Amino acid sequence: MKMEFSTRTASKIVGVLFIVAAVTAVLGALFYAPVLNDPDYLIQGSAHANQVILGAIMELILVVSAVGTATTMFPFLKKYNGTIALWHVCFRFLEAIVITIGIVSVLSLLALSRDYVAAGAPDIASYQASGTLLKALHDYTFLLGPNFFLGINTMMYSYIFYKSKLVPRFIPVLGMTGSVLILLAAMLEIFDVIDQVSAWGAILALPIFANEMSLAVWLIAKGFNRSSFQDK
Repeated sequence: MKMEFSTRTASKIVGVLFIVAAVTAVLGALFYAPVLNDPDYLIQGSAHANQVILGAIMELILVVSAVGTATTMFPFLKKYNGTIALWHVCFRFLEAIVITIGIVSVLSLLALSRDYVAAGAPDIASYQASGTLLKALHDYTFLLGPNFFLGINTMMYSYIFYKSKLVPRFIPVLGMTGSVLILLAAMLEIFDVIDQVSAWGAILALPIFANEMSLAVWLIAKGFNRSSFQDK
């Protein structure tokens, strides 16, 4: 009875964390708009400082949620493939580190904006040069974290889910398909074939989003398949 309760609780935690990660990722991107997307970001960043900081907090929650999904799933995944389960945790930590670097770049951009406004009439060229570098740093962390590493992570846990039947197989099939597509998106973005924020980028990211939400809902409602533990 104790094992059943802990398994059910763990599955709900994983499901909730996947939803929290998705929501905070979207909110973080929206709240960052004044400092990342506005052409007049050197002024708008400072004017919307609290909004930008809130975006950073959202992404910090995203980081915690991402690590939480990996560490909570690890005891179940390792029963079927300990090596891949460990790789999954390690690569999820790498994803979290990359996202954290992106958070630091945005907060540094906000500090630059505040300094620009406080300076009155400074040499705008030097500020723009620094801003361009910080924006580029964030763009690459956004490409590597939520795209490249996310694709690798999803492929690993989806493969184990497919082999173990811990969840219905349509979910890991969707996950593995989404992994390939998000990795393709990352490669296309690296070579400037498509923009990071574009219709094609959204289309290629849709299957992996659908996988995470399907997995989250299933784990909250049904949990891991207990018969798979019995077979194991």
